[in-house]
Amino acid sequence: MSYKDSSLPVPERVEHLLKEMTLNEKIGQLLQPFGWKTYAKENGKVTLSEDFQEQVKSGGIGSLYGVLRADPWTEVTLENGLSPEEGARAVNDIQRYVIENSRLGIPILFGEECSHGHMAIGATVFPVPLSVGSAWNVDLYREMCRAIALETRSQGGAATYSPVLDVVRDPRWGRTEECFAEDPYLIGELAVAAVEGLQGERLDAENSVIATLKHFVAYGSSEGGRNAGPVHMGMRELHESDLLPFRRGVEAGALSVMTAYNEIDGVPCTSNAYLLKELLREQWGFDGFVITDCGAINMLAWGHDVAENGEHAAVLALKAGVDMEMSGEMFGKHLEAAVQHQLLDENVLDDAVRRVLSIKFKLGLFENPYVNPERAAEVIGCPEHVQLARQIAQESIVLLKNTDQTLPLKKDTRKIAVIGPNANHMYNQLGDYTSPQQRSQIVTLLDGMRNKLGSHADEQLLHALGCRIKGDAREGFEHAVACAEQADVVIMAIGGSSARDFGEGTIDLRTGASVVTEHAWSDMECGEGIDRAGLSLLGVQLELVQEIYKLGKPVIVVYINGRPIVEPWIDEHAHAIVEAWYPGQEGGNAIADILFGDVNPSGRLTVSVPKHVGQLPVYYNGKRSRGKRYLEMDNKPQYPFGYGLSYTEFQYGGLQVSPQQIGPDEEATVQIEVTNVGQAAGSEVVQLYVTDKVSSVTRPNKELKGFRKVHIEPGEMKTVTFTISREHLQLIDQNYEPVVEDGEFIIMVGKNAEDFVSGSLTVKDEGQRCIE
Repeated sequence: MSYKDSSLPVPERVEHLLKEMTLNEKIGQLLQPFGWKTYAKENGKVTLSEDFQEQVKSGGIGSLYGVLRADPWTEVTLENGLSPEEGARAVNDIQRYVIENSRLGIPILFGEECSHGHMAIGATVFPVPLSVGSAWNVDLYREMCRAIALETRSQGGAATYSPVLDVVRDPRWGRTEECFAEDPYLIGELAVAAVEGLQGERLDAENSVIATLKHFVAYGSSEGGRNAGPVHMGMRELHESDLLPFRRGVEAGALSVMTAYNEIDGVPCTSNAYLLKELLREQWGFDGFVITDCGAINMLAWGHDVAENGEHAAVLALKAGVDMEMSGEMFGKHLEAAVQHQLLDENVLDDAVRRVLSIKFKLGLFENPYVNPERAAEVIGCPEHVQLARQIAQESIVLLKNTDQTLPLKKDTRKIAVIGPNANHMYNQLGDYTSPQQRSQIVTLLDGMRNKLGSHADEQLLHALGCRIKGDAREGFEHAVACAEQADVVIMAIGGSSARDFGEGTIDLRTGASVVTEHAWSDMECGEGIDRAGLSLLGVQLELVQEIYKLGKPVIVVYINGRPIVEPWIDEHAHAIVEAWYPGQEGGNAIADILFGDVNPSGRLTVSVPKHVGQLPVYYNGKRSRGKRYLEMDNKPQYPFGYGLSYTEFQYGGLQVSPQQIGPDEEATVQIEVTNVGQAAGSEVVQLYVTDKVSSVTRPNKELKGFRKVHIEPGEMKTVTFTISREHLQLIDQNYEPVVEDGEFIIMVGKNAEDFVSGSLTVKDEGQRCIE
């Protein structure tokens, strides 16, 4: 059987195998059922279900989703779940059964969730993508992706459903935490790092997995910030904004793309042939496979209502360019009949099968289908990865306010009160798409403070819960106030939670998304399926802070949350405000590092924080015509994109743009001198923005086109250099073609989108002028 001959080129192996396959076997390669349903754990070993065994023998299964996923949807817990070593053995058992009991022995592709760490028991929990974006450190994120790939592949996972490249337009959306930013350029840079980190130098290496770019496309621009809502966006904005990160990811070599639930201008992404075929494959040259999000094909018939029934929906998706269905429900039920009824040409199905098989060959699954369980136990959650999680959290924390140098704290402070629902709740700091955790693996803020103060922690620290994230219970106020009265300084750990709950009715059993529940015990106010009408603190958290503030003690607010919080009273009255997002398993140590000054904060916002929810949308790169103000207030955010304070001060000067005039295909160099004029060493995120002064189509007021994170010692000056080329200056013209137009461009370099020094660059096409 020549398809098993590894010396042959992949296309030749694919064609030979395809000729050997029956229609049912072809369809099987396009199915991805839920992996956790294929086995049961008994006495530390797994027993394969009869349904799974029968499906393997009757036609086969191409892929399995979430074999190792552990959360309330899968009902996999610490008690009934698999350790890293057990997980690797289970995946081997499943793979071995498939290879030995299917006619052609085609290995399974195991797909796993890895948004901020492998969603399996024991895996390292890194900060969420919103935190990663706030670190503005592409190299560090690439290293994080290498660690995730190693942990995932060591257990047999060969595909991951990340990175999330959605551009956040309305932070009321519950999945804001899963996204990097509101800016497509920044997301694009991180997309490239993700592909390089996850896929590595060789796809068949034991530390590489395929990256899946998702959600394709404009999922973060839904109406009202409601999950999977319709998107009202023109083709030009789609190309200039939401498509940009995906194009960068495809150019970097990504081998999988996931369709979004939403529609764009009336066409669902899962049945959009322009996006999936003409653009993705023909124009961009994408040579991987396209997978749906869970339940997306169902939505074509029951939600979007563009298909008459399930068979019609399955055919629409496959013809549009979908290759694999997560869940496999609709393809499994309807594709065979569609071919028999001549609604689907088998050649179309063959193309999808080719793409899936090609990836399996490239991954080396035919030659090396099994993994080493001992290696999985060794690398998963290893100390190096834990330290990396701490470093990313340190660099992502944003200091929003620091009146009268309230921070950093002194370690000899007599009494410090740590109060609030997020002071010592481990799941509240981890974010959505997180597996069950051993308490010893997670460092909460209170833990981090104790670690920092060492043997003096018991006499220096006071702790009270105060209240929950949600609900109106105030019985904890009295103890919280009593603790604060004894303290010299009070840390208020408040914010949100994306902690999924075990309980009937809290999970959408079809997609795994959480659903809004009225149960008082549920503190989840963010995450997939949990969209908000507002951005204020829920429950009585603000009231608790106000009661503590009345004592006259310095109040430091630490937000732990998955989307921006809008609380004008806190912005005005708190002595210091720290935005930590969901900082992962080492979050408590990282926050303590910042609070005590062992680490100088260098995180910068990647989403603008409004003064009032009524200002939305408030993203920084809006059009110049969006207006200046409302009756009640202006339209400027409370904290702009790129904003963040430090324990030192940085001064900008000496901006140079050279040459000051270039042709459309030439380059210019931008240099800026950044001096640390404070007393502490620190890292500054130097940001480059460009404005097209006059253009043939309307353009954003300004756009990020470069950034550098540089460490500068006190009194030191560093020259930071950027190169501006065609890609930084082009627009999509009225013919939907990328062009660089003649004219003046304003070059801005500074601390954030509203604090910068500026210069000018002129573009003039001398050759074109001569022709005219």
